[in-house]
Amino acid sequence: MIDKQKVNMLLLLVFASLSVAGNTLAYSALRDAQIIAEFKQELELNHAKIARELVHSANWASVGTISTNEVVKDYPMVNIISIDDNNASFISTGIIRFLLTDLDFTGMDWQSNNKVSFMFTDEQTLNCTNAKKDPMEPTCARTMISGQVKKLSKNSPSYNSALDVFIARHPPAKNWIKEHNFYLCELDIQNIFVLDFYGGPHQVKVSDYYAINI
Repeated sequence: MIDKQKVNMLLLLVFASLSVAGNTLAYSALRDAQIIAEFKQELELNHAKIARELVHSANWASVGTISTNEVVKDYPMVNIISIDDNNASFISTGIIRFLLTDLDFTGMDWQSNNKVSFMFTDEQTLNCTNAKKDPMEPTCARTMISGQVKKLSKNSPSYNSALDVFIARHPPAKNWIKEHNFYLCELDIQNIFVLDFYGGPHQVKVSDYYAINI
C-alpha cells in the first residue's frame, strides 16, 4: 500500500513538471509520464538489496572515526579502507571485513572509540559517471553503514580462512600484514541508511540486509 508521504512526493513532482511562461502554466505530458515512471521505480527499489550490492561490488570504503590525533583531536576523521564481504566460497555474506594497523588514523581512533561509519557509493564502480549522473544525485545510490569495530582473534577457527579470502581480493595485503602488523577486523553493524532516490534516506534493518542473497 502506498503511504501518504510518497503520494505527497508524487504530487509535488507532478506540480514541478509545470513550467511557468509569463502567467501561463504549460503542461508537459512527456515530463509527467517521466515523473510517474520514476515514482513507480522508487516504489520498487529494494533498499536492503541495494546496500548489499554496493558493499559487495566495492573494493574499498570511506570510513569515518572520531580522531585521536592531537592536531585534530575530536574532529571527524575520514580514511580509505579496503574491504571484503565474501565467505570461503567467495560468495557475498554482507559481513564487512577489513585490515587495520595501529600506525594509521583509523587503527588508532577505533581503540579510543570503536564506533565508525562506512560509506559505499555506486560511483566507486563508475556506474553513476557512465550513466551521466553526478555522484551527489540521490539516484547515484549510496549506503552509510554504522557500527562497532571488532578485532578478530587469530585463535578463531575461521580467522585464517577469512584472512585468505581477504588476501585473494587484495593481494598486497599479504605484505601489509608482514611489514606493518595489520590485523583483521569486522564491522558489528548497528544501523544502515540507504539513499537511492529523491525524498531522503531509508533506514534498513540489519536483519533485512543480511537476509539478502546476491
